[in-house]
Amino acid sequence: MKCRNLLSFLACSTFAFTSTAAESVSGAESQGRSDLNLRPGVTDISNQVYDLHMLMFLICVIIAVLVFGVMFYSMVVHRKSKNAKPANFHENIKVEIAWTVVPFLILIGMAVPAANTLIDMEDASKPDMTVLITGSQWKWHYKYMDNDVEYFSVLATQQEQIKNRLQKGENYLLEVDRPLVIPTGQKVRFLITSDDVIHSWWVPDFAVKKDANPGFINEAWARVNEPGIYRGQCAELCGKDHGFMPVVVIAKEPAEYQAWIEEQEAIAQRAKEEEQRLLAMNMSMDQLMTQGKKTYDTVCAACHMPNGEGLPGVFPAIKGSPIATGDVDAHIDILINGVTGTSMASFAKQLTMSEIAAVITYQRNAWGNNTGDMVQAKDINAAMNGKE
Repeated sequence: MKCRNLLSFLACSTFAFTSTAAESVSGAESQGRSDLNLRPGVTDISNQVYDLHMLMFLICVIIAVLVFGVMFYSMVVHRKSKNAKPANFHENIKVEIAWTVVPFLILIGMAVPAANTLIDMEDASKPDMTVLITGSQWKWHYKYMDNDVEYFSVLATQQEQIKNRLQKGENYLLEVDRPLVIPTGQKVRFLITSDDVIHSWWVPDFAVKKDANPGFINEAWARVNEPGIYRGQCAELCGKDHGFMPVVVIAKEPAEYQAWIEEQEAIAQRAKEEEQRLLAMNMSMDQLMTQGKKTYDTVCAACHMPNGEGLPGVFPAIKGSPIATGDVDAHIDILINGVTGTSMASFAKQLTMSEIAAVITYQRNAWGNNTGDMVQAKDINAAMNGKE
């Protein structure tokens, strides 16, 4: 956007910081848009917010021009070198009324459209579909309340890029393994909560930014008009990996979305059948260690480090720890139920029983722990059913 006049110049200068931040979380898909002002977005609400933003800005500019215009005019025309004689009066009723009534009318003129927009933003009634969004350190869980589909969405950027061993990709830190998929032209209600600390689900192009508070459910909604990929982030400082908790939403045409839903339901059904098959068999040590390492590197290494040594004073080591070398039932309990008051979350819903069994086996036999213990999916099933 070029600044061709005073108004656009002031807009460019005033909103450069906030808009650059919004641009940075939207990725390459939005590069054609202005990075010097708030974006209209891709929903009706985001367009309302943009129009409201420009209205407020215009009012502020007009007030600034009038006030500073009068001030500079007075300084020039009534300066001392011209022997100007200042007026000497007090308690002018008309002036008192004017500077009380005029600001009041201006505030009312700003409050009415602002209130209408806020009411529309909070009206999540009569949705076409609902998605439950749960934040946890440091990932998002999406559950489609109208379908048998749920999954975790985790940062997909390679550790080698983060550690500057590889060139950073186009959507560095703004890419996930499984994005949220929603249909265009339908009202999607988001129920937003948290498993541990306060997170915030933010997608600038939707004009949606809602806190995810443990023990509470907040509502938001969006009706996306354009198919595409839209990126955001957790906007609440939620722990050491706060910067590694992106949001990616793909909006598809309704027919394409329905085909995707049916495919995901079929995948979920096959996964359940595979889980039942694994419950009836024993995996070998090699199979458990291979699967366990893959699972550990994906969900555990960020805190406990790839070498199992953890971060002293922050995250405990697994290498040589009493948990990994002691009672296997206690080890299973920690993976299933987590540890209250710590960053150790429950993985009962995040991983399959076979993945939990494999990662426990890996932790008990990697880095010199060498307990020789093998945990099977049926052991995890027995522990979970025993808890129930």
